[in-house]
Amino acid sequence: MNNNVKRFVSFLAAAVCMLASLNIVPADYFIADAADTMTAFEITENMKIGWNLGNTMDATVSEPDPENPKKSVLSAHAGVESETAWGCPKANQTLFDALKAKGFNTVRIPTTWFQHLDENDNIDPEWLARVKEIVDYGIKNDMYIILNVHHENWINRGDLVDAYDEIKPRLMKIWTQVAEEFKDYDQHLIFECMNEPRAAGQPHEWWAAEAVPECDVINKLEHDFVDLIRSGDGPYAKTRLLMLPGYCASAETQFLEAIDVPNDPYVAVSIHAYTPYDFTMNTAVKDHSVFTSAYSANLANILQGMRDTFLDRDIPVVIGEMGTSNFNNTEARVAWTTQYFTTAKKYGIPCCLWDNNTVTNPRDPGECHGYIDRETGEWHEASLPIINKMMEIMDDESIQWASERHIPTVQHQAYEEGTEFLAGPYELDASLDKEYKNTTPGGDGEVEWSQLKGKEVAIKFTGSTPLLCFSDAKYGGWTEVKPYDIDKENGIAYYNMAKVPDAWGDDPTTIAHMQAKTPKLTTVESINILEAPEGDIPEPEATAKIAKIKFAGMDRANGLEVTIEGEPNTSLNGCLGFMKGDDWTQIEWKSKTDADGKLIVTIPLEEVPATVEQGEFQIWSNFDKVDIKGYREIAAVAEQPTEPATEAPTEPATEAPTEAPTQPATEEPTQAPTEALQPITTPALEPTVVGDTNLDGNVTLADALAILQYIANSKKYDLEDQALANADTFDGTDGITAMDALAIQYVDSKQISASALPVKSLG
Repeated sequence: MNNNVKRFVSFLAAAVCMLASLNIVPADYFIADAADTMTAFEITENMKIGWNLGNTMDATVSEPDPENPKKSVLSAHAGVESETAWGCPKANQTLFDALKAKGFNTVRIPTTWFQHLDENDNIDPEWLARVKEIVDYGIKNDMYIILNVHHENWINRGDLVDAYDEIKPRLMKIWTQVAEEFKDYDQHLIFECMNEPRAAGQPHEWWAAEAVPECDVINKLEHDFVDLIRSGDGPYAKTRLLMLPGYCASAETQFLEAIDVPNDPYVAVSIHAYTPYDFTMNTAVKDHSVFTSAYSANLANILQGMRDTFLDRDIPVVIGEMGTSNFNNTEARVAWTTQYFTTAKKYGIPCCLWDNNTVTNPRDPGECHGYIDRETGEWHEASLPIINKMMEIMDDESIQWASERHIPTVQHQAYEEGTEFLAGPYELDASLDKEYKNTTPGGDGEVEWSQLKGKEVAIKFTGSTPLLCFSDAKYGGWTEVKPYDIDKENGIAYYNMAKVPDAWGDDPTTIAHMQAKTPKLTTVESINILEAPEGDIPEPEATAKIAKIKFAGMDRANGLEVTIEGEPNTSLNGCLGFMKGDDWTQIEWKSKTDADGKLIVTIPLEEVPATVEQGEFQIWSNFDKVDIKGYREIAAVAEQPTEPATEAPTEPATEAPTEAPTQPATEEPTQAPTEALQPITTPALEPTVVGDTNLDGNVTLADALAILQYIANSKKYDLEDQALANADTFDGTDGITAMDALAIQYVDSKQISASALPVKSLG
């Protein structure tokens, strides 16, 4: 940069600071009129869809470590140049105009402050002026702006549990200055107290019951924050929406329940929900091509937890960060987006899409959250279908905003009028599962199905919401049921017995034990059996088609054959699932029906322990287009028995198995995913014409091109099963590779004959 340019930049910076000090803003932006004051829920509805200016104002600057020059440490101070420190261009009005034109009505501006403070925690005027300039980009477009405190290492620290007295003064000093700077901005400006406060570096940083003491610290700081903002003298001090995150802004219900929401009509809970993590970001999961039923059930549970915990109590919720990384799985991402935004709209939750300006990154594919060219305002092709789907849902008048904000009302029999099954109290602790202190006693809880049929079970409890569990006389066939309704005011969870036979999957008269189980910490006061409510009981929508499988008597050296019929050429996937000890285990499969709509899936039984007597065959994708006709045991060799298949139920399941493992919905969960097992497909097809990949009857360069396109992007350039069989022209490699395309090029150049395919070597 030459000296003239430097002087010009310095002059602009000084001018910005001078204008900021004069606090000049168009008068018509910020007129305080009580008649125009919005309620908190009116604000969240008007926010519509949000977008995050990620990796920009929240970027930090590092420098060489004086003690080890090969390493770097965070700098104590940084200037406005930190805005581009992580590779993103400077924010500009063009970007905000493009966001508004597309339909975004909210921009969250994550902002880091600690590198822009002096020794007395005064904010650098030049930095504050730049923050204000970016805020105004959105305000000029009549957009809602969320301003926060982000990436602060003095908050996210290992000793958070003991750091309240140290954190509070600095946090209050920052917010005092920010509130004063923006005091005349109307309700379009929203303050978010912190980002993801947590015990950084601790084993429970992202996920553990041990974070309860840290939750108490966070609650105290956020109460202080609300008190501070409300004590201001600006015209919107009492009506500005304030967003409050829980521990690490987690979406998991047990963390949501730990948030102590202040008694204030203008506060909203702030939640981050990259969920389910295995689908959205987890690079340990190799295949992200299908948004499965299990993923769908997990997402439904997470969003329902927000509704049940806060919205039903008339406390607004804002999902401040969410999104799914680009794994070249656009179709699956659109399916995820459809469920996410449809449900969020019905609940009345505005969602803010995370954008870190990264479209692709082979080294870290789990962090590809780039949607828009920030300099030109053009949308990236890879993610544009996701954006279009969001806007389509928001514009769909058949999906009403907040139409399902409250839990459906069910009239239950009075608890005390029911039949007492178990009297407590029992203190349950999930960490004491090895000592069997995570459930109520089984010996005192013997039950017969005749006591439960046509009834509902109610558990009076405090703490985490319990599961209701069933087992046979030997504690086998363990089955867990979630409540369909919760009376939070009185601490009663209700469980529908009409659904137990489906979950049990066998003769329910073999049920002998009924116990309550805690997911964390629960005190079970008592369990009563009530008369079932009249009318329809609300149940979650089907997310899979499931057939119960009886393994008893099957030779584990053999296999399981499942017959499926439905619409022709329908892509399907799913699993054979069962309990292996205390863990849900699943053998995944993927295939599609043939031209007649038929499919036979064959799965080896060697992974199923001999002690396992039953399991589930599940179809996840397109399950509404097919039926499971039956199953049977087959010999391990090609010769198969001829006895008729056992009839299997074909009605859709209402939810995925409750034992299926889930992931924390934070940015960096540490819980390991279920190990992916070898997919099972139907027997391989014999090639009709080796090399004829495009199925035109000839072997030409067009076939080589089809192979290369498939290798580059199998989702976009998918090949039929017969085409894949024909494409395997180079013997001795695994799957379809560039060598298969090269072999066809050898045919085209007359170096080998098409009749010589497949070949074992070239050249």
